[in-house]
Amino acid sequence: MVVRVGAARRRPRRVARGAAARVLFSPVMLKRQTSGSVVCASCGNLVGVNDDRCYHCGRRNPGLWGFAPAVRRLGHDMGFVTFVTGACAVIYVLTLLASGQDIGMSGLSFLEPSQRSLERFGMAGYYPVVVDHDWWTVLSASWLHGSFLHIFFNLLWIRQLAPAVGELYGPGRMVIVYTIGGVCGFLLSSIVPAVISLPLLGGAGGTLGASAAIFGLLGALVYYGRRTGSSVVHGQALSWAIAMFVFGLIMPGVDNTAHAGGFVGGYLAGQYLDPLRPERVTHLLWALVCLGLSLLSIVASVIFIRPMI
Repeated sequence: MVVRVGAARRRPRRVARGAAARVLFSPVMLKRQTSGSVVCASCGNLVGVNDDRCYHCGRRNPGLWGFAPAVRRLGHDMGFVTFVTGACAVIYVLTLLASGQDIGMSGLSFLEPSQRSLERFGMAGYYPVVVDHDWWTVLSASWLHGSFLHIFFNLLWIRQLAPAVGELYGPGRMVIVYTIGGVCGFLLSSIVPAVISLPLLGGAGGTLGASAAIFGLLGALVYYGRRTGSSVVHGQALSWAIAMFVFGLIMPGVDNTAHAGGFVGGYLAGQYLDPLRPERVTHLLWALVCLGLSLLSIVASVIFIRPMI
């Protein structure tokens, strides 16, 4: 969930509640197949490794230049869960190191990075986005976390939802949905306080965490259930989203605006990407662009943002 943690001299902050891992690729896993048949990365039917187009679903380059078997061994999420887990863990440790002695150690704030550190690494919100015009923080905020429990629970939800969305939409479109959900959530959360004060949805200030993107995954699952008529997927995803949103209304300091924006963004992204159509190579390329821009936003924050406290 996205919650506010601590008080700032200028910027109160909200965080999105949420195990570190390394990506280990052996030479065998990365071996390229140059002849024979492979399984199409979209529809799962056999195609020639060098075929230009899948005869079953129409996907271009279904053998992924001979790396389709290696991609399938990564699972339905193509290693995204491992990547996001490792990246979030590394960035979280860096924010702790940058906090020096100013680290929260009590209760829900156990191992809480300092306000200054989180600002420096790119948390979003009214002040960073609207006042300071650090617009790229709507990307970087999804990779930051405000406490040990925060990152622990968010990564558990990602581990639960990302493979499911990857299986139904394809790994490329899953990453796109995840990114759009985070951007929409933090953009809405940054703009709403400038227009109207809604205490139950979260006040003005800074916001961060992966839960806006997590709600994006839930929104895509809800749309999938509606699009395909799967009452099981629709009902389960919707019940999770409602339960998490209600819990956010009960818990103090939760940024429910980011949750709502993430859900709507994920739902609309799922509608645009249409899970009943096969995933294309361009989706994978756009997924790489999303990840690249997200990590570059962290770098931009460290270089350009000067904390105000």
